[in-house]
Amino acid sequence: MREKKREQFDVVIIGGGAAGLTAAIYCGRARLNTLLIEKSLMGGLATYTNEIANFPGFPEEITGLGLMKLFHKQAKKFGVKFKLTDVKKVDFSNETKEVETFRNIYEAKTVIIASGGRPRTTGAENEEKFLFDKGISFCATCDAAANTGKTVMIIGSGDAAIEEGTFLSKFADKVIFSVIHDTGKMDCNEIAKEQALANSKMEFMWNTIVDSFEGEDHLKTVVLKNLKTSELERVDVDTCFEFIGYLPNTEIFNDIIELTDQEYIVTDENMYTGVEGVFACGDVRDKVLKQVATAVGDGAIAGVEAEKFISETEVFHNQLMQKEKIGFIYIYSAIDSVSRELLPIMKEIEDELKDVAKLNVVDMYKGKRLCERLDCNAEPMKIIFTKNGEIVGNTKDCSKNHVIGKLKELAAK
Repeated sequence: MREKKREQFDVVIIGGGAAGLTAAIYCGRARLNTLLIEKSLMGGLATYTNEIANFPGFPEEITGLGLMKLFHKQAKKFGVKFKLTDVKKVDFSNETKEVETFRNIYEAKTVIIASGGRPRTTGAENEEKFLFDKGISFCATCDAAANTGKTVMIIGSGDAAIEEGTFLSKFADKVIFSVIHDTGKMDCNEIAKEQALANSKMEFMWNTIVDSFEGEDHLKTVVLKNLKTSELERVDVDTCFEFIGYLPNTEIFNDIIELTDQEYIVTDENMYTGVEGVFACGDVRDKVLKQVATAVGDGAIAGVEAEKFISETEVFHNQLMQKEKIGFIYIYSAIDSVSRELLPIMKEIEDELKDVAKLNVVDMYKGKRLCERLDCNAEPMKIIFTKNGEIVGNTKDCSKNHVIGKLKELAAK
């Protein structure tokens, strides 16, 4: 088998939806050598949305495809490179990350996962013909206004289905639910259930599943099958909304990064996954609202954090772990007066031992990630000693005589 070609990048982004493209824009603008890998359609699920009316800056509305084309164009403007291929495997175990496709292995200083997800579908006959912009939708927020005065159907009875149905009832004349359970039984919480049953615009078809979808260029009829009688009932609708779950695209990350029970990626507010140098953004994250606007916010944070991570990595290797002299890294708290007062003392020590010692200073709050790399959680101050690019000791005694003594001792070895 032919050996795969290797290429090096600062950042590799997995996924070309709104979050991935936004992250690419930020990384490209920061002049990072950036590669974005998308397996199918640049722009992700947003490209299937006929009309986006709630994205800031577009009062006249815009198609999802049109908006994503603008995102793509902007990323290319900043020098981002693109590959349309599927990621087969990743290796995040080393400082240099590896992202493997069918033909290549891409090495990166940092990786941003923006692989998104896909809505769970019914699998009923003809479903593929009407997905997204042809009558089957997965986003009430996106398509509610377009269904003003119309009849819509919702598949599902969980919290999301009832919540979205309630929102749709503000626009549509009739909201019909296909519920798999017996009369009165639903998967949502009791309060939502009571409110839904009391809503005059909502109707419920119990013990039913979708048998098929029918229509020409656009969905016209949903054929439901009664689970108890096997009878088929044809229901004419303008749109069918499916709220039966969402499947994040995280299969290749199992046992590599932390996932929820539903297999979403766990991150902190900075999109950090807990694996050094790996960030995640957009719908692949465990989050409340999945919209283009929130994906953009996630992508912006991930892009900034990736750039910061690379910068901090260079500081760590080139400055903190320098090999020219004995190093002493002063970790201090800018909000602690005593540790602030020691700053000029540290400089005096460096001046006194300038031939053998080099000082580096790290604010434990601003340089939180650097402190993590140094395995330092000292409060409010600590000194870490290095020699030949390796950590050789530490002390919480930051007095001048003690530090000078330790540095001379290390220099003598």
